Amino acid sequence: MRAYERLLKYISIWTTSDENSDTVPSSKIQFDLAKILVEEMKELGIEDAMVDDKCYIYGSIPATEGCEDKPAIALIAHMDTSPECSGQNVRPQIIENYDGKDVVLGESGLTLKVSDFPHLSGLKGRTLITTDGTTLLGADDKAGIAEALTVVEEVLTSGEAHGKICICFTPDEEIGRGADHVDVKKLGADYGYTLDGGKEGEIECENFNASTGIFTVTGVSTHTGSAKGTLVNAQTLAMEIHGMIPVSERPETTEKYEGFYHLNNMSGNVSKATLKYLIRDFESDGLKAREAFMRSIADKMNEKYGEGAVKVEIIPSYRNMKEMIEPCYHLIENAIDATKAAGVEPEVTAIRGGTDGATLSYMGLPCPNLGTGGYAYHGALEHITVEGMDKAVEIVKDILRRYAE
Repeated sequence: MRAYERLLKYISIWTTSDENSDTVPSSKIQFDLAKILVEEMKELGIEDAMVDDKCYIYGSIPATEGCEDKPAIALIAHMDTSPECSGQNVRPQIIENYDGKDVVLGESGLTLKVSDFPHLSGLKGRTLITTDGTTLLGADDKAGIAEALTVVEEVLTSGEAHGKICICFTPDEEIGRGADHVDVKKLGADYGYTLDGGKEGEIECENFNASTGIFTVTGVSTHTGSAKGTLVNAQTLAMEIHGMIPVSERPETTEKYEGFYHLNNMSGNVSKATLKYLIRDFESDGLKAREAFMRSIADKMNEKYGEGAVKVEIIPSYRNMKEMIEPCYHLIENAIDATKAAGVEPEVTAIRGGTDGATLSYMGLPCPNLGTGGYAYHGALEHITVEGMDKAVEIVKDILRRYAE
Protein backbone atom coordinates (compact mmCIF):
# COMPACT_ATOMS: atom_id res chain seq x y z
CA MET A 1 0.00 0.00 0.00
CA ARG A 2 1.31 3.45 -0.89
CA ALA A 3 1.55 6.15 1.74
CA TYR A 4 -1.21 8.31 0.27
CA GLU A 5 -3.67 5.41 0.45
CA ARG A 6 -3.03 5.13 4.16
CA LEU A 7 -3.39 8.89 4.53
CA LEU A 8 -6.82 8.85 2.90
CA LYS A 9 -7.94 6.22 5.39
CA TYR A 10 -6.56 8.02 8.45
CA ILE A 11 -7.96 11.48 7.64
CA SER A 12 -11.49 10.08 7.71
CA ILE A 13 -11.07 9.58 11.46
CA TRP A 14 -11.68 12.65 13.63
CA THR A 15 -8.77 13.23 16.04
CA THR A 16 -8.76 16.96 16.89
CA SER A 17 -7.02 17.69 20.20
CA ASP A 18 -8.58 19.99 22.80
CA GLU A 19 -6.40 22.69 24.36
CA ASN A 20 -9.04 23.39 27.02
CA SER A 21 -8.95 19.84 28.34
CA ASP A 22 -6.76 18.67 31.22
CA THR A 23 -7.11 14.96 30.37
CA VAL A 24 -4.51 12.79 28.63
CA PRO A 25 -5.22 12.49 25.80
CA SER A 26 -7.05 15.78 25.60
CA SER A 27 -9.78 14.20 23.45
CA LYS A 28 -10.85 10.56 23.68
CA ILE A 29 -11.53 10.45 19.93
CA GLN A 30 -7.79 10.10 19.39
CA PHE A 31 -8.13 6.51 20.65
CA ASP A 32 -10.31 5.75 17.60
CA LEU A 33 -7.33 6.15 15.30
CA ALA A 34 -4.90 4.62 17.79
CA LYS A 35 -6.80 1.33 17.89
CA ILE A 36 -6.85 1.12 14.10
CA LEU A 37 -3.13 1.86 13.90
CA VAL A 38 -2.19 -0.80 16.45
CA GLU A 39 -4.17 -3.40 14.52
CA GLU A 40 -2.53 -2.36 11.27
CA MET A 41 0.93 -2.45 12.85
CA LYS A 42 0.33 -6.02 14.06
CA GLU A 43 -0.81 -7.04 10.58
CA LEU A 44 2.43 -5.61 9.18
CA GLY A 45 4.44 -7.76 11.57
CA ILE A 46 5.07 -5.39 14.49
CA GLU A 47 4.27 -8.01 17.10
CA ASP A 48 4.72 -5.77 20.16
CA ALA A 49 2.47 -2.96 18.88
CA MET A 50 0.37 -1.46 21.67
CA VAL A 51 -1.37 1.70 22.83
CA ASP A 52 -1.14 2.73 26.48
CA ASP A 53 -3.79 4.35 28.66
CA LYS A 54 -2.60 7.83 27.63
CA CYS A 55 -3.01 7.07 23.90
CA TYR A 56 0.70 6.68 23.09
CA ILE A 57 1.47 3.97 20.55
CA TYR A 58 4.68 1.93 20.69
CA GLY A 59 6.08 -0.83 18.53
CA SER A 60 9.37 -2.13 17.22
CA ILE A 61 10.95 -4.30 14.57
CA PRO A 62 14.03 -6.24 15.70
CA ALA A 63 17.26 -5.73 13.79
CA THR A 64 18.06 -8.19 11.04
CA GLU A 65 20.84 -10.68 11.61
CA GLY A 66 24.21 -8.96 11.74
CA CYS A 67 22.71 -5.52 12.46
CA GLU A 68 22.00 -6.01 16.14
CA ASP A 69 24.77 -3.59 17.10
CA LYS A 70 23.60 -0.82 14.76
CA PRO A 71 21.80 2.26 16.14
CA ALA A 72 18.10 1.82 16.86
CA ILE A 73 16.15 4.49 14.98
CA ALA A 74 12.70 5.73 16.01
CA LEU A 75 10.10 7.05 13.57
CA ILE A 76 7.72 9.38 15.37
CA ALA A 77 4.53 11.14 14.27
CA HIS A 78 1.37 12.46 15.92
CA MET A 79 -2.26 11.43 15.61
CA ASP A 80 -4.09 14.62 16.55
CA THR A 81 -4.98 17.47 14.23
CA SER A 82 -4.98 21.18 14.99
CA PRO A 83 -7.95 22.68 16.86
CA GLU A 84 -7.52 25.83 14.73
CA CYS A 85 -9.74 24.30 12.02
CA SER A 86 -12.32 21.53 11.96
CA GLY A 87 -10.93 18.04 11.45
CA GLN A 88 -14.30 16.32 11.38
CA ASN A 89 -15.88 14.89 8.21
CA VAL A 90 -12.82 15.53 6.04
CA ARG A 91 -13.69 15.19 2.36
CA PRO A 92 -10.52 15.31 0.26
CA GLN A 93 -10.26 16.29 -3.38
CA ILE A 94 -7.85 14.15 -5.42
CA ILE A 95 -6.62 15.88 -8.56
CA GLU A 96 -4.61 13.68 -10.90
CA ASN A 97 -2.16 15.29 -13.32
CA TYR A 98 -2.63 18.65 -11.62
CA ASP A 99 -2.28 21.56 -14.07
CA GLY A 100 -0.40 23.89 -11.68
CA LYS A 101 -3.24 26.42 -11.58
CA ASP A 102 -5.75 27.67 -9.00
CA VAL A 103 -7.95 24.99 -7.40
CA VAL A 104 -11.54 25.61 -6.35
CA LEU A 105 -12.18 23.86 -3.04
CA GLY A 106 -15.57 22.24 -3.43
CA GLU A 107 -18.51 24.53 -2.86
CA SER A 108 -16.91 26.29 0.11
CA GLY A 109 -16.17 29.50 -1.77
CA LEU A 110 -12.45 29.07 -1.09
CA THR A 111 -9.80 28.77 -3.77
CA LEU A 112 -6.26 27.46 -3.43
CA LYS A 113 -4.44 30.19 -5.34
CA VAL A 114 -1.04 30.11 -7.00
CA SER A 115 -0.69 33.79 -6.14
CA ASP A 116 -0.84 32.84 -2.46
CA PHE A 117 1.20 29.63 -2.80
CA PRO A 118 3.69 30.04 -5.67
CA HIS A 119 5.06 26.52 -5.11
CA LEU A 120 1.83 25.16 -6.62
CA SER A 121 3.08 25.76 -10.16
CA GLY A 122 6.02 23.47 -9.39
CA LEU A 123 3.63 20.66 -8.50
CA LYS A 124 2.24 20.52 -12.03
CA GLY A 125 1.84 16.96 -13.26
CA ARG A 126 1.59 15.47 -9.79
CA THR A 127 -1.47 14.07 -8.03
CA LEU A 128 -2.60 16.82 -5.66
CA ILE A 129 -4.72 16.14 -2.58
CA THR A 130 -6.64 19.11 -1.16
CA THR A 131 -9.58 19.72 1.16
CA ASP A 132 -13.07 20.66 0.02
CA GLY A 133 -12.64 23.95 1.87
CA THR A 134 -14.74 23.06 4.92
CA THR A 135 -12.06 21.37 7.06
CA LEU A 136 -8.33 20.96 7.28
CA LEU A 137 -6.88 17.91 5.51
CA GLY A 138 -5.08 16.24 8.40
CA ALA A 139 -1.82 15.55 6.57
CA ASP A 140 -0.32 17.21 9.65
CA ASP A 141 0.49 14.69 10.82
CA LYS A 142 -1.35 11.69 9.46
CA ALA A 143 0.97 11.88 6.46
CA GLY A 144 3.86 11.21 8.85
CA ILE A 145 2.06 8.18 10.28
CA ALA A 146 1.24 6.90 6.79
CA GLU A 147 4.84 7.29 5.67
CA ALA A 148 6.26 5.59 8.76
CA LEU A 149 4.06 2.53 8.30
CA THR A 150 4.72 2.43 4.57
CA VAL A 151 8.45 2.42 5.34
CA VAL A 152 7.90 -0.48 7.72
CA GLU A 153 5.90 -2.43 5.15
CA GLU A 154 8.44 -1.90 2.37
CA VAL A 155 11.44 -2.69 4.57
CA LEU A 156 9.87 -5.92 5.83
CA THR A 157 8.69 -6.94 2.37
CA SER A 158 12.07 -6.35 0.75
CA GLY A 159 13.99 -8.20 3.42
CA GLU A 160 16.76 -5.58 3.34
CA ALA A 161 19.11 -5.30 6.28
CA HIS A 162 18.21 -2.83 9.01
CA GLY A 163 18.91 -2.04 12.63
CA LYS A 164 16.13 -1.98 15.19
CA ILE A 165 13.26 0.23 14.02
CA CYS A 166 11.11 1.80 16.73
CA ILE A 167 7.70 3.37 16.19
CA CYS A 168 5.95 5.94 18.37
CA PHE A 169 2.74 7.79 17.56
CA THR A 170 1.69 10.49 20.02
CA PRO A 171 -1.51 12.38 20.87
CA ASP A 172 -1.84 16.11 21.57
CA GLU A 173 1.19 17.42 19.67
CA GLU A 174 -0.85 20.28 18.25
CA ILE A 175 -1.52 21.66 21.72
CA GLY A 176 2.11 21.35 22.81
CA ARG A 177 1.82 18.18 24.90
CA GLY A 178 2.74 15.47 22.40
CA ALA A 179 5.99 14.28 23.93
CA ASP A 180 5.05 14.91 27.57
CA HIS A 181 4.31 11.27 28.34
CA VAL A 182 6.58 9.44 25.91
CA ASP A 183 8.37 6.60 27.71
CA VAL A 184 11.78 6.95 26.06
CA LYS A 185 13.08 3.82 27.77
CA LYS A 186 10.11 1.80 26.53
CA LEU A 187 10.57 3.20 23.03
CA GLY A 188 14.10 1.78 23.06
CA ALA A 189 15.73 3.95 20.41
CA ASP A 190 19.16 5.56 20.23
CA TYR A 191 18.07 8.32 17.86
CA GLY A 192 14.83 9.41 16.26
CA TYR A 193 13.21 11.39 13.49
CA THR A 194 9.84 13.08 13.76
CA LEU A 195 8.02 12.88 10.43
CA ASP A 196 6.11 16.10 10.89
CA GLY A 197 7.56 18.71 8.53
CA GLY A 198 6.46 20.40 5.33
CA LYS A 199 7.61 19.67 1.81
CA GLU A 200 9.72 16.60 1.09
CA GLY A 201 13.42 17.31 1.55
CA GLU A 202 13.01 19.58 4.55
CA ILE A 203 15.37 18.72 7.41
CA GLU A 204 14.74 20.71 10.55
CA CYS A 205 17.27 20.69 13.39
CA GLU A 206 16.39 23.97 15.12
CA ASN A 207 13.19 25.36 16.53
CA PHE A 208 11.97 28.23 18.65
CA ASN A 209 12.47 28.48 22.38
CA ALA A 210 8.91 29.00 23.51
CA SER A 211 6.78 30.13 26.39
CA THR A 212 3.27 31.44 26.93
CA GLY A 213 2.43 34.76 28.57
CA ILE A 214 -1.03 35.21 30.06
CA PHE A 215 -2.17 38.67 31.17
CA THR A 216 -5.11 38.84 33.55
CA VAL A 217 -6.65 42.30 33.76
CA THR A 218 -9.02 43.28 36.59
CA GLY A 219 -11.33 46.22 36.07
CA VAL A 220 -13.98 48.03 38.09
CA SER A 221 -17.52 47.71 36.79
CA THR A 222 -20.21 50.24 37.68
CA HIS A 223 -23.32 51.71 36.12
CA THR A 224 -22.36 53.81 33.12
CA GLY A 225 -24.60 56.62 34.30
CA SER A 226 -22.36 57.26 37.29
CA ALA A 227 -19.12 55.84 35.93
CA LYS A 228 -16.93 58.92 35.88
CA GLY A 229 -13.87 58.52 38.05
CA THR A 230 -14.91 55.00 39.11
CA LEU A 231 -15.29 52.67 36.14
CA VAL A 232 -12.13 50.91 34.92
CA ASN A 233 -12.84 48.90 31.78
CA ALA A 234 -10.64 45.79 31.76
CA GLN A 235 -11.08 45.50 27.99
CA THR A 236 -9.68 48.99 27.49
CA LEU A 237 -6.64 48.10 29.58
CA ALA A 238 -6.24 44.92 27.57
CA MET A 239 -6.14 46.91 24.34
CA GLU A 240 -3.57 49.23 25.90
CA ILE A 241 -1.41 46.21 26.76
CA HIS A 242 -1.56 44.93 23.20
CA GLY A 243 -0.66 48.38 21.94
CA MET A 244 2.61 48.10 23.85
CA ILE A 245 3.66 45.02 21.82
CA PRO A 246 5.90 46.17 18.94
CA VAL A 247 4.16 45.76 15.59
CA SER A 248 7.50 44.78 14.08
CA GLU A 249 7.73 41.78 16.44
CA ARG A 250 4.59 39.88 15.56
CA PRO A 251 4.31 36.73 13.38
CA GLU A 252 2.88 38.66 10.46
CA THR A 253 5.91 40.98 10.35
CA THR A 254 8.73 38.51 11.08
CA GLU A 255 10.51 35.66 9.27
CA LYS A 256 13.51 33.30 9.39
CA TYR A 257 15.32 33.68 12.72
CA GLU A 258 13.27 36.62 14.01
CA GLY A 259 11.33 36.01 17.21
CA PHE A 260 7.88 37.37 18.01
CA TYR A 261 4.96 37.91 20.38
CA HIS A 262 1.65 36.50 19.13
CA LEU A 263 -1.73 37.36 20.63
CA ASN A 264 -3.26 33.91 20.37
CA ASN A 265 -6.43 34.45 22.38
CA MET A 266 -8.27 37.39 23.93
CA SER A 267 -11.47 37.37 25.95
CA GLY A 268 -13.23 39.36 28.63
CA ASN A 269 -15.71 41.98 29.72
CA VAL A 270 -15.63 45.19 31.74
CA SER A 271 -14.69 43.41 34.98
CA LYS A 272 -12.03 41.02 33.74
CA ALA A 273 -10.06 40.35 30.57
CA THR A 274 -7.33 37.93 29.56
CA LEU A 275 -4.75 38.01 26.80
CA LYS A 276 -2.78 34.89 25.90
CA TYR A 277 0.51 35.44 24.06
CA LEU A 278 2.83 32.96 22.41
CA ILE A 279 6.41 34.13 23.04
CA ARG A 280 9.07 32.84 20.64
CA ASP A 281 12.81 33.31 20.11
CA PHE A 282 15.55 31.08 18.70
CA GLU A 283 18.03 32.19 21.38
CA SER A 284 17.57 31.29 25.05
CA ASP A 285 18.69 34.75 26.15
CA GLY A 286 16.34 36.28 23.61
CA LEU A 287 13.39 34.38 25.08
CA LYS A 288 14.35 35.49 28.59
CA ALA A 289 14.46 39.11 27.40
CA ARG A 290 11.03 38.78 25.83
CA GLU A 291 9.60 37.29 29.02
CA ALA A 292 11.13 40.16 31.01
CA PHE A 293 9.51 42.62 28.59
CA MET A 294 6.09 41.07 29.24
CA ARG A 295 6.64 41.44 32.98
CA SER A 296 7.67 45.06 32.50
CA ILE A 297 4.38 45.74 30.72
CA ALA A 298 2.49 44.46 33.76
CA ASP A 299 4.63 46.64 36.04
CA LYS A 300 3.93 49.75 33.97
CA MET A 301 0.20 49.07 33.91
CA ASN A 302 0.12 48.59 37.68
CA GLU A 303 2.02 51.84 38.21
CA LYS A 304 -0.61 53.60 36.14
CA TYR A 305 -3.80 51.86 37.31
CA GLY A 306 -2.90 50.54 40.76
CA GLU A 307 -1.28 47.38 42.07
CA GLY A 308 -3.16 44.25 41.07
CA ALA A 309 -4.81 45.75 38.01
CA VAL A 310 -2.68 43.53 35.77
CA LYS A 311 -1.04 40.18 36.49
CA VAL A 312 1.11 38.20 34.05
CA GLU A 313 1.98 34.51 34.22
CA ILE A 314 4.84 33.11 32.11
CA ILE A 315 4.57 29.38 31.34
CA PRO A 316 7.55 27.55 29.71
CA SER A 317 6.66 25.49 26.63
CA TYR A 318 9.70 24.01 24.84
CA ARG A 319 13.34 24.69 23.99
CA ASN A 320 15.43 24.86 20.84
CA MET A 321 16.64 21.35 19.98
CA LYS A 322 19.78 22.73 18.28
CA GLU A 323 22.17 22.20 21.19
CA MET A 324 21.03 18.57 21.53
CA ILE A 325 21.24 17.83 17.80
CA GLU A 326 24.66 19.37 17.09
CA PRO A 327 26.63 16.65 18.97
CA CYS A 328 24.76 14.07 16.84
CA TYR A 329 25.10 15.85 13.51
CA HIS A 330 25.29 12.50 11.70
CA LEU A 331 21.48 12.60 11.96
CA ILE A 332 21.48 15.61 9.68
CA GLU A 333 24.28 14.39 7.42
CA ASN A 334 22.56 11.06 6.78
CA ALA A 335 19.27 12.83 6.08
CA ILE A 336 20.99 15.19 3.64
CA ASP A 337 22.67 12.31 1.79
CA ALA A 338 19.45 10.28 1.69
CA THR A 339 17.52 13.26 0.35
CA LYS A 340 20.04 13.86 -2.42
CA ALA A 341 19.98 10.15 -3.31
CA ALA A 342 16.21 10.44 -3.75
CA GLY A 343 16.73 13.21 -6.29
CA VAL A 344 15.41 15.91 -3.95
CA GLU A 345 17.28 19.06 -3.00
CA PRO A 346 17.73 19.02 0.80
CA GLU A 347 16.73 22.12 2.73
CA VAL A 348 18.23 22.25 6.21
CA THR A 349 16.19 24.83 8.02
CA ALA A 350 14.78 26.00 11.34
CA ILE A 351 11.19 25.44 12.39
CA ARG A 352 9.34 28.63 13.13
CA GLY A 353 7.36 26.63 15.64
CA GLY A 354 7.77 23.57 17.80
CA THR A 355 7.89 19.82 17.43
CA ASP A 356 7.74 16.71 19.59
CA GLY A 357 11.38 16.25 18.55
CA ALA A 358 12.45 19.29 20.57
CA THR A 359 11.07 17.87 23.81
CA LEU A 360 12.30 14.37 23.01
CA SER A 361 15.80 15.69 22.32
CA TYR A 362 15.94 17.06 25.85
CA MET A 363 14.57 13.75 27.15
CA GLY A 364 17.65 12.01 25.79
CA LEU A 365 16.44 11.07 22.30
CA PRO A 366 18.07 13.40 19.71
CA CYS A 367 15.33 13.86 17.16
CA PRO A 368 15.37 16.20 14.12
CA ASN A 369 12.30 16.65 11.97
CA LEU A 370 11.73 15.56 8.35
CA GLY A 371 9.33 16.89 5.72
CA THR A 372 6.34 14.77 4.75
CA GLY A 373 5.41 16.50 1.48
CA GLY A 374 2.62 18.76 2.73
CA TYR A 375 1.86 22.48 2.74
CA ALA A 376 -0.37 25.11 4.44
CA TYR A 377 -1.09 23.10 7.56
CA HIS A 378 -3.75 23.96 10.17
CA GLY A 379 -6.36 25.27 7.76
CA ALA A 380 -8.70 24.59 4.87
CA LEU A 381 -5.97 25.36 2.32
CA GLU A 382 -3.83 22.41 3.45
CA HIS A 383 -2.59 20.20 0.61
CA ILE A 384 -0.10 17.47 -0.21
CA THR A 385 0.99 15.43 -3.23
CA VAL A 386 1.14 11.68 -3.71
CA GLU A 387 4.61 11.99 -5.23
CA GLY A 388 5.88 14.09 -2.33
CA MET A 389 4.78 11.40 0.10
CA ASP A 390 6.48 8.71 -1.99
CA LYS A 391 9.73 10.70 -1.88
CA ALA A 392 9.44 11.11 1.88
CA VAL A 393 9.14 7.32 2.21
CA GLU A 394 12.16 6.82 -0.03
CA ILE A 395 14.22 9.25 2.04
CA VAL A 396 13.39 7.58 5.36
CA LYS A 397 14.14 4.12 3.97
CA ASP A 398 17.54 5.31 2.78
CA ILE A 399 18.31 6.84 6.19
CA LEU A 400 17.61 3.48 7.82
CA ARG A 401 19.83 1.77 5.26
CA ARG A 402 22.69 4.14 6.04
CA TYR A 403 22.47 3.39 9.75
CA ALA A 404 22.47 -0.34 8.98
CA GLU A 405 25.71 -0.13 7.01
